[in-house]
Amino acid sequence: MAIIKHLVDAAKGKHPVAAKRSSHWSTIRKHHLTLQPACAVCGGTEKLEVHHIRPFHLHPDLELDPTNLVTLCEANKGGVNCHLFAGHLGNFKSFNVDVVADAAHWSDKISHRPMADTE
Repeated sequence: MAIIKHLVDAAKGKHPVAAKRSSHWSTIRKHHLTLQPACAVCGGTEKLEVHHIRPFHLHPDLELDPTNLVTLCEANKGGVNCHLFAGHLGNFKSFNVDVVADAAHWSDKISHRPMADTE
């Protein structure tokens, strides 16, 4: 419901719909990856993205907020693009405000998945 209010406010001109990236973004991104150097879903370390939980285009005020960031990958490890799957619910036009909890859930499922005996 907060998102609806934000969209209404943006339509009224109270918030920018699109905003220019801060000159500090690259420093914040690098620092975030130092703290969270692996994908929150699969644990991978290739093709990492620093994903905004609340999208930058809707919440430019949260662009540099470390509590609004999570590391996700686009490595397609195991056939899944974690950034697209967990961060955007399969569609880059969407977003997932529960991405941190969902990533933890899927990480746990992956790390405890049953394996078939190959003998």
